[in-house]
Amino acid sequence: MHHGVAIGRVSEMSGVKVPTIRYYEQIGLLPPAPRTEGGRRTYGSGDLERITFIRHSRELGFEIDEIKTLLDLQDTPNRSCAEADSIARSHLAEVKKKISSLTALQNELERMVEGCAHGRVETCRVIESLADHGQCRYHGEL
Repeated sequence: MHHGVAIGRVSEMSGVKVPTIRYYEQIGLLPPAPRTEGGRRTYGSGDLERITFIRHSRELGFEIDEIKTLLDLQDTPNRSCAEADSIARSHLAEVKKKISSLTALQNELERMVEGCAHGRVETCRVIESLADHGQCRYHGEL
């Protein structure tokens, strides 16, 4: 791929929608794209690699500020990777925390559903649990 590839084609190749590519340029994740005489953006292989890096980072749940830092690190390959490692470790800790929270939520919902006798609403365990916050074990596990 050489410079001169239209944004629509880059979108197809990267799996990133055109408005998102424009947004990434607007917030500084991508350098301003060169423009044709008609004002159309054009991209090269480095741009495609960067867009793909951003997409993959977003899929893994990294925040925009973290991605900016990671891109800055990528742009200076002789630097220590300690900062990248720190960002990834912090993100991993957050993911583990979310998994723990979701597991507790799953357990509470399973407890509610298993307690349902499929009788009448007046004796429904699901409704009873939702009506009485004190019966919920989920919040105590966070």
